[in-house]
Amino acid sequence: MNSAPPAALAAQRGFDAARKHTPYLAQHRTPYAEALAAHAGRDWLRLNVPGHAGDPAPFARLAALVGEAPLRLDFPPLLEGLDLGTGSPLEQAQDLAAQAWGARRTWFLTNGASQGNQIASLIAPALGSTLVVQRSVHSSVIDGLVLSGLDCRFVSPSVDADQGIAHGVTAEDLARALARAPDAAAAYVVTPSYFGAVADVRALADVAHAHGVPLFVDEAWGSHFGFHPDLPQGALSQGADLVVSSTHKLGGSLTQSAMLHLGHGPYAERLEPLIDRAFRMVQSTSASALLLASLDVARACLVNNQEALGASVAAADRIRGAVRRLGRFAIVSDTFDRFPDVVSADPLRIPIDTRRGGISGYEARALLMRNHQVLVEVATESAVVAVIAAGAAPDTDRVVEALHCLPSPDSKGAEREEGRLGLGLPSPGEARMSARRAFLSATRVVPARDAVGMISADTLAAYPPGIPNVLPGEVVTEAVVDFLQATAAAPHGHVRGAVDPAVAQLRVVAPEAAVSF
Repeated sequence: MNSAPPAALAAQRGFDAARKHTPYLAQHRTPYAEALAAHAGRDWLRLNVPGHAGDPAPFARLAALVGEAPLRLDFPPLLEGLDLGTGSPLEQAQDLAAQAWGARRTWFLTNGASQGNQIASLIAPALGSTLVVQRSVHSSVIDGLVLSGLDCRFVSPSVDADQGIAHGVTAEDLARALARAPDAAAAYVVTPSYFGAVADVRALADVAHAHGVPLFVDEAWGSHFGFHPDLPQGALSQGADLVVSSTHKLGGSLTQSAMLHLGHGPYAERLEPLIDRAFRMVQSTSASALLLASLDVARACLVNNQEALGASVAAADRIRGAVRRLGRFAIVSDTFDRFPDVVSADPLRIPIDTRRGGISGYEARALLMRNHQVLVEVATESAVVAVIAAGAAPDTDRVVEALHCLPSPDSKGAEREEGRLGLGLPSPGEARMSARRAFLSATRVVPARDAVGMISADTLAAYPPGIPNVLPGEVVTEAVVDFLQATAAAPHGHVRGAVDPAVAQLRVVAPEAAVSF
């Protein structure tokens, strides 16, 4: 497994390169969070937004729901002493984050990593006319393509046909795609995957740079990488030029908070002003102070809590070890070495093949939740994925016991179940229009079966993980319809972008619009 020195050391080494307006502050400091707490501690008569004015008395029901402290900390943007002016506490916090992750510059996001993916897609047209994209990117990248109007060329990831999950792309496949796209703006890849597979970012960056384009990395699930020797290295340290980090996932900040990191490579000066402008377009003018402060605190915790991070890895290792030893289930990441694009695995993700134990992932997740009050991140037909946040130390015995209390059907029942689990990840249909053109074309809503052979006007993605199964401009196939309807019918199944929850209908480009194209 790849390893890296603690981020505190990396931050110290990279301090001079990363510093902008912030005087030296130790990484244990949280300048924005500290300033926000001090601001909330003053005796304000608040005659501004938000409407609750930080006063729990007239808003007792809201205070009972979230607590009095969050109300008092909930200040709007553009306040002196918080986020206004050069060297503000917010700017200091972002500079410290840049130092911690080894970035030239970092932006705090309050609309999740989706916002970062949209920014990346919006700036790409300034670099070229085609984005070379891993086909299994998050749906927010495709949303960004709709916003930007950029053409794209896809690189297919490796697929575990047995599990029905996508991993990453090899440097060789990326090189072939870039060779076919002389007008490429950037290469866009995802690592780690939703199941924790880690790609060779160094090799991918070398290929992208050899073709004269930057490497954008959706590292939404790897915000904790590089902060402990037992964790894989982060994408920035391996040559990535722009990295999207969903800090709230495993980094410990509040839901919906994220970061966008700009690397130190040859494209940084060109990209920085473009990112600034795109950031202003998609960032809320009412950014939550709570979310921003949580990013500041999460950074300090990741840098300084080496013992806690080690305990999190040890907890995940205990669960994996118990599952292997008991033998009923299997660990999906144990098969990652069969795929040439996977160089390591995130130790804080625990993908468990429940099918081996005679139960689908969907049923396992529902029963774990209902009978044991154990929540896992996601389920597929064949697996569940558990995650342990960086710094967390869950009751591993409870997890293992709950898993092995799941019912096991008799051989006849298992045989029926095995047949039902045969629905694999569908291959995408042919792309006949750009995402933007299809999205903006005249459309019709038709029964899903009638949509087969027609051009989708929507992005449809089994969610989570949110990887699009059909894109605007792609032909709808029968296999895609089968897969999405099966997903929608499963317990906790959801298809993002669907016209209706059951995916009984699909929105397609009207035939006359498709012909005119």
